[in-house]
Amino acid sequence: MIQLKNVHKAFGPKKVLQGFTLDVPEGETMVIIGYSGTGKSVAIKHIVGLLEPDAGEVWVDGQRVDELPRRDLYALRARIGYVFQFAALFDSMNIGENVAMGLRKQGGLSEAEIRSRVAEALDLVDLPGVEARFPAELSGGMRKRVGIARAIALRPKYILYDEPTTGLDPVTSAVIDQLMVRMREKLGVTGVVITHDMRSAYTVGTRIAMLYEGRVRWQGTIEEIHETTDPIVRQFVEGRAEIEGGHTDEFPAVREPTPGAAA
Repeated sequence: MIQLKNVHKAFGPKKVLQGFTLDVPEGETMVIIGYSGTGKSVAIKHIVGLLEPDAGEVWVDGQRVDELPRRDLYALRARIGYVFQFAALFDSMNIGENVAMGLRKQGGLSEAEIRSRVAEALDLVDLPGVEARFPAELSGGMRKRVGIARAIALRPKYILYDEPTTGLDPVTSAVIDQLMVRMREKLGVTGVVITHDMRSAYTVGTRIAMLYEGRVRWQGTIEEIHETTDPIVRQFVEGRAEIEGGHTDEFPAVREPTPGAAA
């Protein structure tokens, strides 16, 4: 289980998370929605220790992430796959090497076992036999699928998806959505998905939480979000420029510093 308890995070004078609290039970896919720049990615980076909270607690499977020694943090990260917004593939490496990177860093596997795990992961995302190709030879959607393959090659318990359908056409986005559903149904992976795409949220999520002004304003099931009367939530899910009452809110962007690379 993933738990974020009253998490606060600021970058200089800009307060991003202001009491963010969220539980992600095992077997669920929790979708975090919210306006661009409100700190959704900031929130999930705390789960793998890429960021540390200024206050509050972050727990995964009974371990407090923000207090783990480095060795234990590395072990935790081996159980958590992270799919970056733009795939974050290394252009100088072929696809096989990109997918194998985490396995080699983790250690303990022979080259034959690594090749087998890479092939298995690529097959699961419907990209068999592309190991020798390079990222520049693939479409944007294919690169996203390679990013998912790299995450699942570690056979993680959890996968964090940071804006997985950003920049993709509707058909390719639907393919990525179905892959995320497949990860939960076939592999039993618990997921956290960051998105502002409600079509995607309804497809992949079992629960939805809305981040607003640094806190979870609302959370519930897909059915419950359709019935909510919360004006801010309704404005977002319906894509309306004005909330009920006739005024428009401004949502200033959050500029996040680039944290050190995960081990």
